[in-house]
Amino acid sequence: MTQGEVINALARRRMLAAWMAREIVPHEAGMRAWLARARVSAEDIDELMQEAYCQIVSLPSVDHITAPRAYFMASLRHMMLRRIRRAQVVAIDAIEQVENWRDESIVSPEDEAGSRITCQRVMAIIAGLPERCRRVVELRKIEGWSQKDIAAHLGMSEKAVEKQVWVGVRAIRAAWANAEAQSAQRMDQAERGVGGGR
Repeated sequence: MTQGEVINALARRRMLAAWMAREIVPHEAGMRAWLARARVSAEDIDELMQEAYCQIVSLPSVDHITAPRAYFMASLRHMMLRRIRRAQVVAIDAIEQVENWRDESIVSPEDEAGSRITCQRVMAIIAGLPERCRRVVELRKIEGWSQKDIAAHLGMSEKAVEKQVWVGVRAIRAAWANAEAQSAQRMDQAERGVGGGR
């Protein structure tokens, strides 16, 4: 690297550091609070923050970022969805909480374990959806793709993608509610059997 290139690189780093300090760092506290509300552990929050900062710093330019706070939040949201997918904690309601960026409750170890246990049930329901609907739901709710990207990838209109997501989530909720009702009915029958045997 020539002396001129070194000087340019150092100048870029100084400009990027100043931009980060001005446009990103002031939002860190708010992002941490949102991540905590989204049921992310303190350790994972630190890791997500580091990943987000590294991602932004590695960009060749930040000139295209017109809304730094929104970009920062979108980066964290994408990373969260990727982690959820890797961990196979894919209950639709949990993913919707991430997407909607609101949830005031705190997850207990019991709730977290319960979410992992329900994973296979949710995935089984998704697997039973019609092929196109299943793929759209997987891309949107699990992979975190945008409607625009899904439409381009599958050769559909964005309106059609939106409809398939709606149909898929509705079917998943209906199947889940039906399974819960059947489970409650079986428990009720079991309790009656025990009571009748006394």
